[in-house]
Amino acid sequence: MPKIANSLTQSHQYIERFVEPGDIVIDATAGNGNDTVFLAKLVGENGKVFAFDIQKVAIERTREKLLKIGLMDRVELINDGHENLDKYIQNSVKAVMFNLGYLPGGDHKIGTKAETTICAIEKAMELLVAGGLISIVVYHGGDSGFEEKNRVMEYLYNIDPKKYTVMKTEFINQPNCPPILVCIEKIG
Repeated sequence: MPKIANSLTQSHQYIERFVEPGDIVIDATAGNGNDTVFLAKLVGENGKVFAFDIQKVAIERTREKLLKIGLMDRVELINDGHENLDKYIQNSVKAVMFNLGYLPGGDHKIGTKAETTICAIEKAMELLVAGGLISIVVYHGGDSGFEEKNRVMEYLYNIDPKKYTVMKTEFINQPNCPPILVCIEKIG
C-alpha cells in the first residue's frame, strides 16, 4: 500500500494532472529549482516556465540545476518578486506553483510575506486559464511565522466560489507545523 504523500509531493501530483506539453506555467518561488525542473519536464520542449525568486542565489541555484540537465531553453528565470509576475507574463497560464516560507538552506530572515503573496495569488488567478490550477504549499511556524499563513488563509477562504474552487489539505497529526497544501482551480 503506498504511503500518503506530504504536501509538496501532493502538489506535484495535482499539477501533473493539469499540465501538458506545450503549456505555459509559473514557478512563483523558484527556491532551489526543484519545482522549476519538475514544471520544465511537464511542459516539454514547446512549453514555457517562468520562474521567480527575489534572491539571486535562488535564481543561480535554479539555473545550475536546469543547465545540468539541459532544460534551460524552456525556462525564463526572473530575479524579482512574484507579486510582479504580471509585468513579465501577458499570456494565460495553465498552472502556478507557490512554496511559501524561506529558501531551504538560505537565510531564514528572507522569506515570502503575506502582502506580496496575496498580491501574487490574485495576479496568478487572473492569468490562469479556465480549468487551470494554482498550488500553494504553506510552510509556517518557527521562523517561517504564522502571520503569513493566517493572512493568506483568510484571503483564500474569501475567494469567489463562482469563479474558483479552493481546496485545503492538512496533516493534522504530524508534529512541528507540517506544511498545508492549497489548490485553486479556475472554474470554466
